[in-house]
Amino acid sequence: MHRSAGYNESVTRDLAGLGRGHIASDTPALRDLGLLGDTRTAALVDVRGRIVWLCLPHFDGGPVFGALVAGDGGGLFALGPADGAEVVRRRYRSGSTLLETTWRVGAAELSLTEGMVAEVEGSLFPTFCLVRRLEATGDAVDCVIRFDPRFGIERRRPRTRMTPAGLVCVDHGTALAFAADHDLGLEPGPVVEFALEPGRPLTVVLTAAHRGPLTHLMPDAAWRALREDDARWQRWSAGIDYDGPFAPAVDRSLITLRLLTYSPSGAPVAAPTTSLPEQLGGRRNWDYRYAWPRDASIGIGAFLGAGVDQQARAFLYWLLHASRMDRPRLRALLTLHGRRVPPEREVDEWPGYADSRPVRFGNDARDQHQLDNYGWVLDAMWLLARAGHGLYGETWRAAMAMADHVAERWRQPDAGIWEVRGEPAHYLHSKLMAWLGLDRALRMADMHRTPAVRRARWAAERDAIASDVAANGIDPERGNFVRAYGRRDVDAALLVLPLVGIEPPGSPRVVRTIEAVRGDLSAGGPLLYRYPPGDDGLAGREGAFLPCSFWLAQALAATGAVDEAIGLVEQLVALTEPLGLYAEEADPATGELIGNYPQALTHATLVQAALAIRDATRRRAAPPTQRRTRHGRSS
Repeated sequence: MHRSAGYNESVTRDLAGLGRGHIASDTPALRDLGLLGDTRTAALVDVRGRIVWLCLPHFDGGPVFGALVAGDGGGLFALGPADGAEVVRRRYRSGSTLLETTWRVGAAELSLTEGMVAEVEGSLFPTFCLVRRLEATGDAVDCVIRFDPRFGIERRRPRTRMTPAGLVCVDHGTALAFAADHDLGLEPGPVVEFALEPGRPLTVVLTAAHRGPLTHLMPDAAWRALREDDARWQRWSAGIDYDGPFAPAVDRSLITLRLLTYSPSGAPVAAPTTSLPEQLGGRRNWDYRYAWPRDASIGIGAFLGAGVDQQARAFLYWLLHASRMDRPRLRALLTLHGRRVPPEREVDEWPGYADSRPVRFGNDARDQHQLDNYGWVLDAMWLLARAGHGLYGETWRAAMAMADHVAERWRQPDAGIWEVRGEPAHYLHSKLMAWLGLDRALRMADMHRTPAVRRARWAAERDAIASDVAANGIDPERGNFVRAYGRRDVDAALLVLPLVGIEPPGSPRVVRTIEAVRGDLSAGGPLLYRYPPGDDGLAGREGAFLPCSFWLAQALAATGAVDEAIGLVEQLVALTEPLGLYAEEADPATGELIGNYPQALTHATLVQAALAIRDATRRRAAPPTQRRTRHGRSS
């Protein structure tokens, strides 16, 4: 069903020629950046052992190692071989966040194992602890270390002093403590060369404090703590309840989503980076170090589908706290602490990633009205309720207020899911999600005491949305749903159609819409644009939006094209080997990952696609009398 002739063959052919793109040799390709994290902040490290991104004290704090977008003098922390060396192995430990990189240097091998300690509750352990261990085998290896933290837009050098416990660097309210178990004579800035002997590994530890006491750790104690944390991550991963296809990619995506959840509040950050470009050398550079309720709601479905309920509930608690001052309004995005996101400001002094300017901090989408958010959040609440997690009184009151708000405002235009910076429009995806929100509110009303007049209004407005969409959202010639009222084009957000339930998944209009999206928005191989390129009022042309490809796989599985869905995900998984981390987009010409990285929405939609394929495969294998179609699940 829905198979185009030679689809899988064309995918293989198209991807075979994907190269590294047009990135300068000293600029790390995004696919080569490993993620280190502790559920409070995150670092990115390249194949040369250079940490080129780290914000403190949390994801949306100031960069301390910011060379990825701040350029020379932007701060980095390098540890690895002195000269060019071949990377022979790079991987995460199974079920863990520990990253291992191994180089071949002549007849010797050099291995770097690194990570952050996530679990610090109930102890005096520092809230930030980065541990890196370098080990040589076979022969001595010439190595280098460079520790060069910088602070602020000005990329200030810190004030430093040596103590018996190690090196201390201070800037305003932030302090760093560096310690090593070898005498390196290290000071901030210069490269230090040293020979590493087999059997004598080097362990270094970096701790930090923000407006509080600085805790020093000895390297051996820090290494033990990291190993204990590794064991905790493996126990957490063992609790993932998923036995379908693409299990390694699902596990890595769930670990990544957990790493991108700010543990003090439960807020899921969209990405730990700012201004990684959607077009190399262009101006499409945005700050994603905030929490989007829509993306987080999709993550709830991913966690619940894999039996990781605690993280799903943590998001809901955060959302209730974060939205309490604005109810019933739901902001498009919020800070990790539930506050309003700061306005955009451009940092002209920074060169940006691969000369992509400007570098931005803050995000002006903070002022947009995005109607679809309400539908995603109400659907997430319904998924929790359906999974047996009762909604407390405050939660249900918040849900009712959101449903009332949808019933009142769905006739108004909005900014839509893609945050196009132009005039609001009647986007069809927004209407579909408004319908979904009211439908889910009605389902939850069966579990909670709800005034009859309220239920009647929700039902009437839900039916009115369906009628309005049928009257204004269909292309009369092609017979498919369209991007917005009064338009003929489509966008990839329409791929949620078979998952929402406003029409049966196999209806001719739904099928024609899926085919229209695939045909009109194809970027080659498994890649899709989210809307016609260049049709957003911004200069330049963005890449293919990776979550849309996973939505396509989910839609294909929901409408019976299981084999096609499997082939599509196989190609998408191959894009990110060996680390399995996804950015927001991919360059259709080169296959290079672009946009902020790693992107939580991409990982959540990967899990959703795998769950849909698993369920569709089980339905196909079941006897006819046991088969049933699962309508009305969007996440």
